[in-house]
Amino acid sequence: MGAIIEIEHLKKSFKDVKAVDDLSFTVREGELFAFLGVNGAGKSTTISIICGQLRKDSGKVIVDGCDIDKDIDAPKKGLGVVFQTSGLDKQLSVYENLRSRAALYGIFGKNFEEKLKVLCELLDLEEILKRPVGKLSGGQSRRVDIARAIIHDPKILILDEPTTGLDPQTRKNIWNVIEKLRRERGVTVLLTTHYMEEAADADYVVIIDSGKISAKGTPLELKNSYTGDFITIYGAAEEDIKKFGFTYEHIRDAVRIAVPNTAAATELIVKYPELFSDYEITKGKMDDVFIAVTGKKLTGGNEK
Repeated sequence: MGAIIEIEHLKKSFKDVKAVDDLSFTVREGELFAFLGVNGAGKSTTISIICGQLRKDSGKVIVDGCDIDKDIDAPKKGLGVVFQTSGLDKQLSVYENLRSRAALYGIFGKNFEEKLKVLCELLDLEEILKRPVGKLSGGQSRRVDIARAIIHDPKILILDEPTTGLDPQTRKNIWNVIEKLRRERGVTVLLTTHYMEEAADADYVVIIDSGKISAKGTPLELKNSYTGDFITIYGAAEEDIKKFGFTYEHIRDAVRIAVPNTAAATELIVKYPELFSDYEITKGKMDDVFIAVTGKKLTGGNEK
């Protein structure tokens, strides 16, 4: 797949603060691209530049073949954006919000009604169409945000903390919709999130800190580079665990041992087979990667 977003040496400062400091990355068509960083790392600033809402200081931004230096508005036709803060008018009904949004893209009458029908089926909106947005639950409002973002059939969907504040089941439902858009429409998704399990499902991850890229790669590449493996052994005595010479911790009725990699885990199993009658090996998690890269724990909230 070719590149659909290309960022080269992007810089943006607010007075003395370097919000984005020489960022370069590529988002490929059809992929789920995760953009991670603590609050203030520069994620939302970068997204605002990509969307044409904020002018960069320097660097190159190409979105779906359009150079924003030549036409800052051209890429907007192919972009759908769900920001952290909803862009819906709370006084209007769901139907009115979607109709007014569609009108901005020249979608009226029968064309609008046909698109609305598809969105209602995709996002389960039929029962709430006449309801004022201000009366919706968080999950319902998020579904309408997504409908608003994709009503013009964009090639790129940008999701800025799309599931913050939602309960686990609603988050799962939202992600089912996003996966369906990728699968059936080939939509490219650029995601910022502080839920590491969402980032773990990405095709590619970029971690930024203080406006700079600290690490990038597939989730597996990042785990292999920045975390080790963990062996969880059930029913083993502590004096036996100490023989291994690795750091360990007690977890309920088991002991979890940190080892550098899978090869080290295999070596222990071969050397002490009698201790490994009941065990499991797991990779480090994206939380571990993020902390190893930045020294910080990722938490939610609004950021610039």
